[in-house]
Formats: sequence, structure tokens, C-alpha cells
Amino acid sequence: MSWKDYLQQHQSVHLEDFRDFLAIPSISAQPDHQADVRRAADWLAERFRKAGFTAEVLPTAGHPVVLAEYCPYPNRPTVLFYGHYDVQPADNPERWNSPPFEPTVVDGRIVARGASDMKGQVMAFLLATEALIATGNLGLNVKALIEGEEEIGSPSLPAFIEQNRARLCCDMIINGDSGQLSETTPLLSLGARGICGLEFDLIGPSHDLHSGSWGGQVQNPLHAMAELIASLHNPDGSVAVKGFYDDVEPLSAELREWYKRIPWNEEEMKQKLGVPEFYGEVGYTAWERITGRPTLEVNGMWGGYMGPGGMTVIPSTAHAKITCRLVPQQDPEKILTLVRAHLEEHLPKGVRLQVRVKESGAPAFRMRADHPVAQVAREVLTELYGVPPVETMFGGSVPILSTLKQLLGHDPVSFGFGLEDELIHSPNEFFRLSSFEKGKQGYAMLLMHLAR
Repeated sequence: MSWKDYLQQHQSVHLEDFRDFLAIPSISAQPDHQADVRRAADWLAERFRKAGFTAEVLPTAGHPVVLAEYCPYPNRPTVLFYGHYDVQPADNPERWNSPPFEPTVVDGRIVARGASDMKGQVMAFLLATEALIATGNLGLNVKALIEGEEEIGSPSLPAFIEQNRARLCCDMIINGDSGQLSETTPLLSLGARGICGLEFDLIGPSHDLHSGSWGGQVQNPLHAMAELIASLHNPDGSVAVKGFYDDVEPLSAELREWYKRIPWNEEEMKQKLGVPEFYGEVGYTAWERITGRPTLEVNGMWGGYMGPGGMTVIPSTAHAKITCRLVPQQDPEKILTLVRAHLEEHLPKGVRLQVRVKESGAPAFRMRADHPVAQVAREVLTELYGVPPVETMFGGSVPILSTLKQLLGHDPVSFGFGLEDELIHSPNEFFRLSSFEKGKQGYAMLLMHLAR
């Protein structure tokens, strides 16, 4: 039996396995789901064993790691696959068309939290290796490192990798936390932006005050928050934090020409996103802003009464969360220091500031276009889609990429099958079943090409 026949014959069983995996609410950010995170790790390790691997659930300082190994060949190369099994919180349940942890298939899509980011990618890789092992076509050694903290910045993984270098020793690394440009156009990502983040509180009076008695006399932390948040950007869309761009290298003329060749239908994308127009740093195209320029975004801002009806108070506190996406040469710790200094310098009168660094920072990652594994990935994607991949950088952040390169000595090559419109981190996240099938085929082809 060929590996393709194996995948075809087990298609329905594999889909049920995928649904079982998605039904586990492995939300790493919420302590109430700690047991669910562990349950997902145990489930995944057992599923790797069923596929023919040895697999363990190993402790870290936080959530556990799944390490699976299929290494029967002493003299053949070893590939390490990286992924994560944790998912984002499923906030705003009223905005989900179906319960986020009851996977539902609708119109060729499976809807659930974590479907695209990235349980679908992990399952596609696992099932591809199962098909190759079962049919005698896996001609190299494979290790899989699947963590449970990517959605909170991978705080425990660097130490785990440092402590387990010998077990993680490999000849090449595949990062599955990636995607394609569209259903018909493949993408070869040559890098990702870095990230750093913080939370801060503005503290006013010791308790909520009656707005009729004290309005106009006591600073309202929400007003102060709006003023402080507004100070973070200039009217031209650039970041106003002093020193933010000091280490940013200008986009070269060659790189800007390269960006122009990337297929991008601005009107179509605005319709998909539901925005009347794009907004951002003046002087750059949308694609340049998304992948080649640093940003500062407010991810959350809250305070005061938010229940039904009205409540005439001046709230005692206001809160916000910020993340910055970074480009090469920007240091996450330096950027956090600059942002903190800006908040302190522009703090409105009448409130106090408390800052907490919440995200584990990571620098940007870049790799050579002629990297040997990237060249193989390029060949596979061309064969799979019938057209060569668009080559660009990834606008999001995969914090562990730089760590993998530093500690294991290899550039991770991104090779995944999620699509930008699949509502990751949003209500009604989904993964196309066609992408699920294409992912299984793609990973099988990649492993076979790498074994040549």
C-alpha cells in the first residue's frame, strides 16, 4: 500500500482523532485549564505512540512538553519538528456560532479553538509520519518537540531545550507553526518578526467615586488611559516612543522591489477584514508594514463599569495590554525599557503607573533563501501546488525560532498549512479540511524529499 492510499483509507478515522484533540481546552494562559493542558499533552503523546513513535510527556517550569522520537537509523539524518498543542482563550462565547471546544464541520471547515493554530498542523504532521511508517516509506529519523506554552510566549521552553540538547540533537528543523498564502498559492516564509509585551495599570482614587460628586475634580483613570494610549503613536501612524526606531534598518530598494512581486489584492483583503481602509505608518505598503516594519499595538484596554445599564462612577483603576512586533536588530528588552520610559514621561497628572512585563520577549528571525532545507521545501511546495511559492517574511512571531537556532545550531524552516483568513485568536476559528489533507500530503512529501 502506498502512503497516499493509507491516508485515503484512514481519512475518516484521522478526522475523528483531530476532533478528539480539538475537544480538549488546552488554554495555557488560564490557570483553571492547567489540567486540560496536561490532558492534551497526554493525549498527544499516546497518539504519537500509536503512530509508531516513542513519546514522553516531560515537565518544564510551566506546562509540559511532548517529545516523540522515531529514530531507527544510526547513519541517516534526523529532522526535528516543532509545534505547540496549547491554544488561545475562547473569549466572547456569544460570538461563536458553535461551542469552541465542540468541533463542528461546516462547509468543508472544522470550527474550533486551535483548529488552525495549531492543532491542525500538529495532527497533519503526525498523521503524515504515521502513513510513512506504516507503509515503510520513512527513510530518516524524526523527532517532534510539541510544547504547551507557545500562546503565552514559550517562557519555559528555552531552559528545557538547554537541558535536553543531547536528546534534541538533529540535522535540520521544521517549524510547523506557519501557513500558506492562499488555497492555491504556496508561501515560503524566510523569517518572522520578534515580540515583546507588557501590561500596565493607572491607579487613581482608592475606590470608585460618584461621578456627580467628584467629576471634574478627580482625575478619571479611563480619561488618563485614553490620553496615554493616544500618545504612543504619531499622526502619521508611526510609533512615538523615543528611540523605538534607532536600531531599525531601512528597507532596501531591492527588498522593496521584492515586496512588490508578492500577490496582494488590497480591495479583496479589505473586504475580508471588514475595514473601510488600511491604516499604518505612512510611506510603506500594507505588506511592508505587516512583515518588514516594527509595530506597537494595544491588545486590550478596560476599566470602570461594563455591565448593562448605566453606573455613574469615576473608576479607581484602568488597565491596558501592549505588544510590540520587532524587526532584525531590535532588542526586546531595550524596546520594553523605551516603552516603559514613554509611559512614565507621558503619564497624565492625578494617577499612578504600575507596569508588569507579561510576554517573554524574542528577537526577529531571518534565514537565507538558499538554505538547503528551504530549497527542498520550495521544491515540495511547487510540486504540491503546481506553482512556485511566494517567498517573504511572516508578520507574526514564533518566539522559539531564534532559540532553536541558537541552542540547536540550525535555522528552522517554516512549513505549515494555515491560512490568514482562518480567524486564529478570534471567535469561530477554523481549519479547512482541504488544508488538513494537503498538509498531510505536504509533510509526507517533505520528509521523503529530505531522506534522499
